[in-house]
Amino acid sequence: MTSFLIIDDHPLFREALGNAVRLALPEARIFEAMSIGDALHILSAGEGIDLALLDLSLPDATGFSGFLRLREAYPRLPVAIVSSEEDQHVVREALALGAAGYLPKSTSKRELAQSIEGVLSGSVSVPKDFVATPRRRADASKAIEVMLRELTPQQLRVLDLLRRGYPNRQIAQELQLAESTVKAHITEILRKLGLFSRNKAIIEIGKMELPDPRSRPHARVDRGRPQ
Repeated sequence: MTSFLIIDDHPLFREALGNAVRLALPEARIFEAMSIGDALHILSAGEGIDLALLDLSLPDATGFSGFLRLREAYPRLPVAIVSSEEDQHVVREALALGAAGYLPKSTSKRELAQSIEGVLSGSVSVPKDFVATPRRRADASKAIEVMLRELTPQQLRVLDLLRRGYPNRQIAQELQLAESTVKAHITEILRKLGLFSRNKAIIEIGKMELPDPRSRPHARVDRGRPQ
């Protein structure tokens, strides 16, 4: 059963977001917190949260401070930001810091549900009107080739299976990983490469030659925390 932690101090929006979660996954378990302190208390109880949905504006957090506290305490926890702030600079900063997605509060319930499903599959959800920093095609390909060298050996293995069309469950079986770990790796891979969906990754990486994981320094089977 998939478990969510909704962190928002407005009861009406917690309810609305909970409805979007249930639209995506009717059997989901949902925990609610009104502050970062509440969220950390719930997480410390070991409830096995699969995805946190975080509002940036909370009584005990300003800007990205709450997000960073969660990332520091639980680095493997996927955190998607759900905010009324839609400035593209804020979205870019959130993604650069490692957010699993950025969901505007103005998004409809059905669109929120679709975004949540995408995040759970490993994609990085962004607003419909979000424009990544534009790059010429050649420059974009060169940048991806450079960033491929920054992936860990395990991330390279995951990416190789991803571009061959393997679903998360099969990637997990092939690499003897938990499916949640595979999802976390995919989110981190997409973030590092500046891509926002697995389909985009398949298209962009499909014809590139990946570095050999065995040739990487400290190459090891990193089955734990994605880096």
